[in-house]
Amino acid sequence: MAHTQSIPSTGAFTAVTARRNFGKSLPPEPTLPSSTSPSPARSTTGSTNGTDRGKRDWPPSVRSYVQRSFAEENILPNISREEMEIKLKQVISQSVEADTLTTVDWDNLRLPQAMIQNEKGRGNHAHIFQSSFMPNSNLTITVHETNDAKSKKRKSSDLEVSDGLSNQTSPWKRNDSRSAFESRISYPEKRARSEAGSDHVSSKSSQVLDGRKKRFENASTGLAPLRPWRSSASQATPSEEPKGPIVGRCQDLEKKYFRLTSAPNPDTVRPLPVLEKTLELLKKKWRQEKNYHYICDQFKSLRQDLTVQHLKTGFTVHAYETHARIALEKGDLSEYNQCQTQLRALYAQNLGGHPTEFLAYRILYFLHTSNLTDMNDVLADLKPTDKQDPDVKHALDTRSALALGNYHRFFKLYHDNLHMGAYLMDMFVARERLSALSVICKVYKPDVKLRFITEELGFESDDESARFICDNGAQHLFEERDDGVHLLTGKASNFFESAFKAASAPKTHI
Repeated sequence: MAHTQSIPSTGAFTAVTARRNFGKSLPPEPTLPSSTSPSPARSTTGSTNGTDRGKRDWPPSVRSYVQRSFAEENILPNISREEMEIKLKQVISQSVEADTLTTVDWDNLRLPQAMIQNEKGRGNHAHIFQSSFMPNSNLTITVHETNDAKSKKRKSSDLEVSDGLSNQTSPWKRNDSRSAFESRISYPEKRARSEAGSDHVSSKSSQVLDGRKKRFENASTGLAPLRPWRSSASQATPSEEPKGPIVGRCQDLEKKYFRLTSAPNPDTVRPLPVLEKTLELLKKKWRQEKNYHYICDQFKSLRQDLTVQHLKTGFTVHAYETHARIALEKGDLSEYNQCQTQLRALYAQNLGGHPTEFLAYRILYFLHTSNLTDMNDVLADLKPTDKQDPDVKHALDTRSALALGNYHRFFKLYHDNLHMGAYLMDMFVARERLSALSVICKVYKPDVKLRFITEELGFESDDESARFICDNGAQHLFEERDDGVHLLTGKASNFFESAFKAASAPKTHI
């Protein structure tokens, strides 16, 4: 029979006596659920069905304890999430009943998964829990069926702390999906779970139980247990770990590239003499077949074999330079950047090669990406001897022409390029042609001949220049006359300037 406590009302509110523990019949908190007999009803002011629940202000140490329990680094693979939530519920409920919520050292208290592991290893659940938490506690945790008992899949959301807390979730916890139990600890709702949960441990397979037994045997014999986040290979003793670079034994000239996920196997790595033959074969196949997909895959495999063997010689420089030139020829800036990064480190060791050639490529690449910061760093590191090199001098003249807006000189340098620099300039020459057209339309009015544009902007023919202008949507600016085709610059307005700005967005290739 429910007991109603009469408290005089003063003003516009009703005073309610604060509840201290589970043993007193004070509103508004109900008792823990029981599977055998219902708890005596406790009355609240204006309500006897227990739907109006108060909110418990959990100490920060309790919240931190719950968060650490569900942290990734503390999760054990042999402990299920449901077992952890049952144990966590038991620990917190027992503390609340004993009125020791603020006196327990939550920062140093063992996590629930550690308690469960000890209990399963020694077969003494109650004794271990009491010795680790409170020796005088005898709280019994019970379960009962809910409306969701018919569901075949058990959910972690079915386990909650039955401590009379509100069934609303705190605003700062609503978007946290890491842990259903963790997100409800500051404001949980009372639910129940299936009675089948009590039989969860007993349903484990014999193989898992044997594994646990072996781990505890290792602990008793002084052997270090296998960490769940490490493989057996990573826990090998120092004497078993390979020391220094490996030496390959593979004799295959061609080998597909595979990303390494473990220590390299010497039987699948080619030694230096074989790699030298492989490079010559790849250069020959590139000249004959021009199959870039195959060549790129083979070069990546060759570079990987050099890396795992720590080979840094003149041959290493030659291999990276060759791959970088082929990547430039095909416009693959991603592979080019990878080679360029390694080449900078190799050039610093004075292993030979062509450092000034690739220094010129770096300058042209920064012109393509409009990376002024890295460009300034390169210019600051230039030595007087570097500036005298033809490749570097050509790249510096190109940078100067763009900085001054001298498109006439820029397109002359474009046709006078050395080595592979023309492939890099091809990547931003269209952008500079739009910039030059913007200037021409402002200076030459009302029109100019198409032939003039072909010569100034470095096109090979009038058809090519006309096609470029049409591809940028300016075909309406052409007018055919007796003396040839003219571009109506007076009607262009800011058309080419807008197209230039759209093509000038910063570019980064990883």
